[in-house]
Amino acid sequence: MAKYVLYLLFILGTLTVTAQQDAQFTQYMYNTQVVNSAYTGSRENLGITGLHRSQWVGLDGAPTSQTLSLSSPVSERVGLGFSFVNDEIGNGTIQDSFFQGVFAYHLPAGPATLSFGLSAGASFLNVNFANLTNYDASTAPVGSGDVYKKFSPTVGAGIYYHNEKFYVGLSTPSFLKTEHFDTDDTNDSSIYLENITWYGITGYVFDLGDKTKFKPATLVKLTNGAPLAVDVSANFMFNQKFILGGAYRINNALSGLLGFQLNEKLLMGLAYDKETASLGGETFNNGSFEVFLRYEFIKKEKIDLTPRFF
Repeated sequence: MAKYVLYLLFILGTLTVTAQQDAQFTQYMYNTQVVNSAYTGSRENLGITGLHRSQWVGLDGAPTSQTLSLSSPVSERVGLGFSFVNDEIGNGTIQDSFFQGVFAYHLPAGPATLSFGLSAGASFLNVNFANLTNYDASTAPVGSGDVYKKFSPTVGAGIYYHNEKFYVGLSTPSFLKTEHFDTDDTNDSSIYLENITWYGITGYVFDLGDKTKFKPATLVKLTNGAPLAVDVSANFMFNQKFILGGAYRINNALSGLLGFQLNEKLLMGLAYDKETASLGGETFNNGSFEVFLRYEFIKKEKIDLTPRFF
C-alpha cells in the first residue's frame, strides 16, 4: 500500500489540475493565529506556540506538518506576530513552507472585542520526484520536473469577535491562487494548484461549577476543488490545570485530546486521531499524532487566576 500511495503522490504532481489544501490540525483551538490573522495579540501578552503533526503513522511517506507562531500586543489596539507552517509528504518528495508577518487591529465592541487582521508573506515549494519509489525520469510526463524553492507571495486577512466566553471568526491565510507549474498551449503540462482556503471558527466556554469549564468548538475549512472539512470538538478544563476532550472530523477521523497547564506560562497538548474513512482500517495506518507547546511571557501583575480557555 505504501508503494501505491507514493504513486499517488507522483500523480498529484502530473495531473492537469490538482487542488492543494492547507494543512489540517486537530488542536486548531490552540493554533488560531496560523489560520486567522485577526487573533494576533488577542491574548494580551507575548506568546510562542509550536505544533508538530505526524499523519497516518506507519505509512511510509505519510504527511508531516509543523507550525510556529509568535504573537504580541504592541499597544492597546494593535497586535503583531509571525507565522510559519511547513508541510512535507513522500519523504521529502513535496515540501511546502509558508512564512507570514501578521498585523491585527482590535476595536472595543461593547463587552466584546472586534478584531481585523492582515498578513503578508511567501510560500516556498520544493518537489523532488527522485524520492518516489521506483521513479524513472525517462518515463515521466512532460513538465513534471523537480522544483526548488518555487516562490509564491501570500496575502491574507481575517475578522475575529470575542468576549470572555465566546468567539467567532472568518479568515483566509492567502487570497492568491497559485499555479506552481505553467501550462502550454496543448494543456499537457503539469499544474500544482493552491486554491484559496476559507476558515470559519467558533466556540463557547461554559462554567460547570467553580473548577470545571466546558468548551465546544467548531472549525470549517472550505477549499475550491477539495471536500468540505468540518471539525467539531468538546474540551473540559479541570481546576485550570488539566484539559480532556474529544473531536470528530466529519467523515474522516475521531480524536482524543489532552492538555496540561504545567505552570502559569506553559501549556502542553497532545492529540491522537483514528481515521474513520477507509484508510483508517488498513493495518499500516496507526493513526495520527499531534503535540504542541505554548509559552507566554506573562508579567506577575498580569497573571489571570482564571485563564481564558481560547
